[in-house]
Amino acid sequence: MFALSSDILQPATLREQLLNPHCGAYVSFEGWVRNHNEGACVSHLEYSTYEAMAVRQGKAIIQNAIQEFDIEAAACVHRVGLLEIGDIAVWVGVCSAHRKAAFTACEAIIDRIKDDVPIWKKEAYIDQGEEKWLG
Repeated sequence: MFALSSDILQPATLREQLLNPHCGAYVSFEGWVRNHNEGACVSHLEYSTYEAMAVRQGKAIIQNAIQEFDIEAAACVHRVGLLEIGDIAVWVGVCSAHRKAAFTACEAIIDRIKDDVPIWKKEAYIDQGEEKWLG
């Protein structure tokens, strides 16, 4: 499952969707909005996307990870719109029979999402009074 959301993410609710008695391992990743980047004070972020392509690519990444890493299930939700400091920008969850597969798949999924899914981040800076799109 891959989804985009403008709502605040609820990791406990997302985790429940992956519960499976066949699995002995669950690994998750949460990417948080931090208050700084490259020496600048960040006030908030804005994520924008080409939704149809992002969902298509995100789903393909999840499906490929399930096959490649021998995991039972995986999910990723990425926020879009305005995010405040401390908000979860992206969540990934993976469950599998064994921990190594879950860890490896979780890392691969977030790396591929960041590299391949058309989601763009704009940072707003406190001290500079400007906003900047980041690559």
